[in-house]
Amino acid sequence: MRTGQLTIPGAWWDARLTRLGIRGPVARDALLAVAVAAVMAVLVLTAMRYAPADLAPAEGTMAWFVVIVVVQSLALVLRRVRVGMCAALVIGTQVGLVALDPEVSVRGVAGVVVAVTLGTVFPAGRALRMAAAATLVEAVAVAAVSLARGAGVGIVVEHVISTVVVWMASVLLGVYLATRRDHLRLVQERADRLARDRDTRVRSAVVEERARLARELHDVAAHHLSGMVVQAAAVERLVGRDPDAARAGAAWLRDQGRETLDNLRQMVGLLREDAGDRDGLAPLPGIAALDHLTRTARALGDRVTVEFVGDPVPLPTLVDVSVFRVAQQAVTNARQHAGGADVTMRVTYETDGVMLEVYNGPASEGSVPLRGTHGGTGLAVMRERAGLIGGTLDAGGTDDGGWRVRLRVPVATEDGGLA
Repeated sequence: MRTGQLTIPGAWWDARLTRLGIRGPVARDALLAVAVAAVMAVLVLTAMRYAPADLAPAEGTMAWFVVIVVVQSLALVLRRVRVGMCAALVIGTQVGLVALDPEVSVRGVAGVVVAVTLGTVFPAGRALRMAAAATLVEAVAVAAVSLARGAGVGIVVEHVISTVVVWMASVLLGVYLATRRDHLRLVQERADRLARDRDTRVRSAVVEERARLARELHDVAAHHLSGMVVQAAAVERLVGRDPDAARAGAAWLRDQGRETLDNLRQMVGLLREDAGDRDGLAPLPGIAALDHLTRTARALGDRVTVEFVGDPVPLPTLVDVSVFRVAQQAVTNARQHAGGADVTMRVTYETDGVMLEVYNGPASEGSVPLRGTHGGTGLAVMRERAGLIGGTLDAGGTDDGGWRVRLRVPVATEDGGLA
């Protein structure tokens, strides 16, 4: 079922009547009553005028048939505010129609409307009991009136059967309409709830994605800016002693600054709500960019090497980016907390995953941590990133006073091989 096209019964009419300014049950039922009265009056007049002579009503009763039918129809104005009184009026006027001439069978639409109303307003059991009571009252009354007017048994049976069929069939129709209305309402509520749950999941996914990109932003800034701080300090010392080296260092700072801006622009562009404007943004770096990371670190004076073990294979983008970012963060941490130490990165492609190890020795003598650095954040980011891709990360000191970071990410295909 296409829930987007569900319509509660009566909703179309409700909308149009509201637009016309007809609100409230009495006003709407009054409009219905007048319409039914007009239609029934025309039908009764037409039927009796062109009826065969043996079926025509007695002389002088045609006007009374029309009057009683109109009164019966106008009683519908009470069908939702005084349904009991409405049913009594409909039954009384129907008995009046039979009393005028039992040989002429005239039954107004009002009885059908009231019985349907019982089925739609009350619970099914109660509606059926009320309809059965109305049927019994009307059947007994029309039978008594018919017999009193000298009608035959066949005419009496016809009136009784008509009463039973009209009331019981109509109330069952009302029960069906009420059941369908409630079912559609429940389906619509369920569809709305599913839509809200879907929107909640989408918002949650967006929040998680933006948190991930925020970590990317942190990694880019921490890596590049810490290196630029180190290089700027070196340029400052070389300005008076070696202008050529200072100019080369300044050129490196310019290039590194441009690269940093490109990365930051990429991250900020992804964080924007309007994600359509991404032209010209470079792809996120992956394991293939570790060589560039190594060269950049060496340009800063770090002693960094990278090793690859096994045959390189394509990795899921998120895994590829995350391995690079963990390596980048580990190199940055080594620069900040173990200046002058040798740093070794090793990427091992296994049969069911990929493993990254970053080891740095103890800090060289006389080195001090960079000012303004704070411990713990980088390691927490690495752990969050490992959890994001389903990997495991171990980090801790080594026996020689160094530090080791080990990230392993299982990446399996359907045949058990590496994705």
